[in-house]
Amino acid sequence: MTSDPTFSYTPVIDYGADTTTYRKLTGDYVEVIEAGGEQVLKVAPEGLRLLAKEAMRDVAFYLRRSHLDKVAAILDDPEATDNDRFVAATMLKNSMVSAEGQLPTCQDTGTAIIMGQKGERVWTGGDDREPLSQGVFDTYTTENLRYSQMAPLSMTEEKNTACNLPAQIDIYSKPGMEYKLLFVAKGGGSANKSFLYQMTKGLLNDKALDAFCREKLFSLGTAACPPYHVALVVGGTSAEDCLKTVKLASTGYLDNMPTSGDSSGRAFRDLEWEKKVEQMARESKIGAQFGGKYLAHDVRVIRMPRHAASCPVGIGVSCSADRNIKAKITAEGIFLEEMEKNPARYADKVDISLQPPVVIDLDQGMDAVRAELTKHPVGTRLSLKGTLVVARDIAHAKIRELVESGKPMPQYFKDHPVY
Repeated sequence: MTSDPTFSYTPVIDYGADTTTYRKLTGDYVEVIEAGGEQVLKVAPEGLRLLAKEAMRDVAFYLRRSHLDKVAAILDDPEATDNDRFVAATMLKNSMVSAEGQLPTCQDTGTAIIMGQKGERVWTGGDDREPLSQGVFDTYTTENLRYSQMAPLSMTEEKNTACNLPAQIDIYSKPGMEYKLLFVAKGGGSANKSFLYQMTKGLLNDKALDAFCREKLFSLGTAACPPYHVALVVGGTSAEDCLKTVKLASTGYLDNMPTSGDSSGRAFRDLEWEKKVEQMARESKIGAQFGGKYLAHDVRVIRMPRHAASCPVGIGVSCSADRNIKAKITAEGIFLEEMEKNPARYADKVDISLQPPVVIDLDQGMDAVRAELTKHPVGTRLSLKGTLVVARDIAHAKIRELVESGKPMPQYFKDHPVY
């Protein structure tokens, strides 16, 4: 414990310079006024509504060029397996279809998550969450997007809200006369691959941390649609602080933060460990789908301050539907990050030659299907044909309820034994 400490304030997160390329939505809804001898940026609620509507629409149908460049690079890598290349080509084709603005990048159109950093000299005259939510509502109820949010009616009963609200909206204060926002559409698959581990000081050595990272990377698996943008955060003043940073890191929002630590306690990116963990991901051989190099496009590793008796560690991903978009409101107007709206530029890369897949006829019954599958190693590419009933978790719960009730199963399932 030092004697006579001197106060010095340093933000834990230094976001660094904003190098984002933006497009201007409008110069309306903003004006600079005088208040208390200071200039203040006045933003009309209608501007927030417009911004949220346009952001959630763009993020549903378009991806960042930097992300698509990484997908395309897989097809140029001689070390990529057929599984890696098949997934990469399929993702690029998917983006080309999505860019037509009818079918979204992912059928799980996600939870709408909005994080704002509002300058103390920005005046909106109300609760920003309301017009932002209205914008989310506008997009989800007018576009071809799925509603995924469930309202709890009791501890065990719930109902779809039929508009994808509520959104998760967190607004933070910052100095200045600028409003910065991040919009995320977070699907259930990638959200389910967020993990918190309550560790100790014993983890903080190269050997222990190396073993920990190798073990936990395997727990990511392929269920959330790799290749991933992986985020690993070591430390945090609380568990929730750690996981909040994981989410921001996975979106690329913290890419320009410092790359070294100091005695102030500021967080930093550890570029050396990023390379180590990325190599671990490639050596895992899990790949884009079992049997490949590309479990991860890239990795962000962030070291944060911590309580001496606590060492939270968070791991999370942004999946192949890397749906994150930045925005800002300034005296010049309302701006939204420029996304790649012409993924057809990658069309010459998707015509690839692969070994033919193993054809599986689902109509021959599960016994025959299992007998055929046992002949092939994990990672074999399959082509399925026949009858397939696709059911998500709500349908699974209903089937279980029918089974446990002892009531006769619907005739449909008797007639269709493959489900």
